[in-house]
Amino acid sequence: MFDFDKELADLRGQTVLCIGDLMLDDFVYGEVTRISPEAPAPVIAVQRSETTIGGAGNVARNLASLGVRCVFVGVIGEDDAGRALTAALQAEPLIDARLVIDASRPTTRKVRFVSEHYSTHLLRADWELAKPVAKDKEQALIDHALEELPRVGAVVLSDYAKGVLTPRVTRMVIDAANKARKPVIVDPKGTDYSVYRGATLITPNRQELAAATRKRVDSEAEIVAAAAELAKLVESKAVLVTRSEDGMTLLVTGEEPVHVAAYPVKVRDVSGAGDTVAAVLSAMLAAKAGFEAAMRAANAAAAVAVSKRGTATVSVPELRGRILPAAALAAEEKVVFDWSLLDERLGEWRRQGLRIGFTNGCFDLLHPGHIKVLTAARPLCDRLVVGLNSDASVARLKGEGRPVQDAHARAEVLAALAAVDLVVVFEEDTPLKLIARVRPKTLIKGGDYRLDQVVGREQVEADGGEVVLVDIVPGFSTTDLVKRSRTAAKR
Repeated sequence: MFDFDKELADLRGQTVLCIGDLMLDDFVYGEVTRISPEAPAPVIAVQRSETTIGGAGNVARNLASLGVRCVFVGVIGEDDAGRALTAALQAEPLIDARLVIDASRPTTRKVRFVSEHYSTHLLRADWELAKPVAKDKEQALIDHALEELPRVGAVVLSDYAKGVLTPRVTRMVIDAANKARKPVIVDPKGTDYSVYRGATLITPNRQELAAATRKRVDSEAEIVAAAAELAKLVESKAVLVTRSEDGMTLLVTGEEPVHVAAYPVKVRDVSGAGDTVAAVLSAMLAAKAGFEAAMRAANAAAAVAVSKRGTATVSVPELRGRILPAAALAAEEKVVFDWSLLDERLGEWRRQGLRIGFTNGCFDLLHPGHIKVLTAARPLCDRLVVGLNSDASVARLKGEGRPVQDAHARAEVLAALAAVDLVVVFEEDTPLKLIARVRPKTLIKGGDYRLDQVVGREQVEADGGEVVLVDIVPGFSTTDLVKRSRTAAKR
């Protein structure tokens, strides 16, 4: 019914305008093993911390991670948090930020303290001023939005009720977008949804839908009835209700409702999952996808986001792996495109005292030579990580016409092997950067290499590890296989 390969390929090159409440998200990770002697409060022994762009800015980050250019309009204070956000946005090549500085209000900042071992949020501290921006700042936001509107394919309003999306800003942007025939996606807040009148698609969660319509939303039938009332109130073409572990419900005016189940995943953190949904919906609609295709893509993206820690982003390969029926569904925990997930997996293994091994290659057409190296490598360690060259990397190394299979297909095949515990895609021509990240105790390569030719050998040995060369099966080469197949095809 949907050509998701084409739909996802069409995302690259799209541009989306995002307007909303920008935040600085801090995550402090550690372990709690005792109670403070000063007060009945847990003491967290801090192990690491992360600072990311949050709130509506996370919508922008998710758009950029999909290869979509984002024009972002928001407000910051004249403070350290605002300067940190400005620098972080400037470091994102696909985000074009139009920030309004308001010295009268602090930049919204949230600090979350998280148990590293249990992935449990212990405490959140907020710095914010939840009131509408001043009139002059309001006009500056409108001016930025209307100026950028002609060059975008869709508009997303990310409302966290911190004061950016005032009724006037919201009204001016929606009216201008409708006049320009640009779809408007709203991630709403509050209970008065009449301010979003005329939006193309509105995305409340189940609780927000109940509050906005004052209706019960326990069953699918009740959700559909409430969504229909909301669509009539807002005069929107569609309402998408996110239902956490129960999936999503889409109601398009004049059509039958569509319910989709949530993907079965290990939930690590739900922070920012709604931002990911809004980003994927807006990107898909900018690319002229239909509402149902956009919802199914957003549902898959939410599954990827909640399986990560912190305020997470989703890449096209990750999204494709969830959506398309393939071997990746059985081996979903074994393929990593986002290196933050790699860090998490490595951390779990190290806490268990497991020995980590590493090997790498293009693995364009898997043959017995590859299998021999991988099966010989596995007994040398407790967990085997395989570094896989990206498509661009293979093309640079192997030349025109390579790879024969894209990175996702190659990763799926590798992940299906019992000998492989994790497949990590890297963009560079050599795995040196990835080896530094993995810090393996055993580095394995085929016997067609000499020790002095093994990339990362000095690094691994300096870290107390070893390099092992294993025998290969002679007579097998991907390059030769490709040549023979192409020669046969010409006959």
